[in-house]
Amino acid sequence: MDSNKPLAERMRPNTLSDVIGQQQLLGENEILRQIVKNKQPVSLILWGPPGCGKTTLARIIANEVEAEFIELSAVTAGKADVTKVVERARVSWNLGQRTVLFVDEIHRFNKAQQDAFLPHVESGLITLIGATTENPSFEIITPLLSRTRVLVLAPLSTDDMRLVILRAVKAVGATKRVSKAAIDYLSELAGGDARLALNNLELALNLAQKVTPDVIKTAAQKRLPSYDKKGDMHYNVVSAFIKSLRGSDVDAALYYMARMLQAGEDPKFIARRMVVFASEDIGLAGNGAVGLAVDTFAAVERVGMPECEYSLYHCATALARAKKSREVVELKALAKDRAAKWPEVQVPMHLRNAPTKLMKGLGYGKGYEKYPGASGKKFLPDEVK
Repeated sequence: MDSNKPLAERMRPNTLSDVIGQQQLLGENEILRQIVKNKQPVSLILWGPPGCGKTTLARIIANEVEAEFIELSAVTAGKADVTKVVERARVSWNLGQRTVLFVDEIHRFNKAQQDAFLPHVESGLITLIGATTENPSFEIITPLLSRTRVLVLAPLSTDDMRLVILRAVKAVGATKRVSKAAIDYLSELAGGDARLALNNLELALNLAQKVTPDVIKTAAQKRLPSYDKKGDMHYNVVSAFIKSLRGSDVDAALYYMARMLQAGEDPKFIARRMVVFASEDIGLAGNGAVGLAVDTFAAVERVGMPECEYSLYHCATALARAKKSREVVELKALAKDRAAKWPEVQVPMHLRNAPTKLMKGLGYGKGYEKYPGASGKKFLPDEVK
């Protein structure tokens, strides 16, 4: 192996049989296995978290189907780069060779840049493999999605991660230097990201002759949460927070809130979500919940971080423990439906305002009583009733 390359790059598999994990795509009759077996490349969008093997699989597919592999990063490339790739692909086409274009972080390309792929993917001039950590439904234009197949890659399991690390330890001849406990700790710490695990292992091997969990901890330092405020992880964590409140699971709700706060989420955003939750999911089962949530929002505004965390945790715990009612949601939906169906129905005469004698003479407000029941008068228009 080229010792000048990072360990993660040196350990990158070259064939499907070397890939660890992703058996839902690589099993005997699964799609990627069939693509390689038939040597017929297919345009794909590989959606998955960092370090799960998107780039590796794209390279293997290109190699196995004997196509020229061109790699671009949407972070640094532009439309001009795509044009150059197309010109190069035409030359290869005339020589009887296919081209696989791999675009990393394809969601970073804007609509016009993504549009540039369409005619060439349609004609078969290029086989496009895009990699993204974000939900393709929101980040990839519909015409491009219709011309590609979206494959979902999963984070590597802890057992898979352990195999990746063991393979790397053996490859660099460090079997006696790395303890089993260190390998287990690396596997847990990586969170399914093989690249992160191998980077931490490489640094640990450079720091000490004997790699233990303490050495790994020193090498890894504090891992920054993978939480982009406009990304898929953001919405997943927020959704889990709200659903945990709804399910009355205090521990889960506080865990997801802690993740948001540690990732730098605006505490006012969390407080606003709890104000909405108090009416939507607790509602009439606990009328004090809205007041508590609004007071929490005010406390967050006035106190700020980190002290306002006490109010956030207080409120989240109370909302999770509270009895739940969705009656307000149902009543709102019913009222809006009725208002949409009967938007112009006349208000009953006894409910109309009568500020003048003329209006009183016409019967406006006649028979109205402040407290219902005695007169038997109704409040809904007859058509609605």
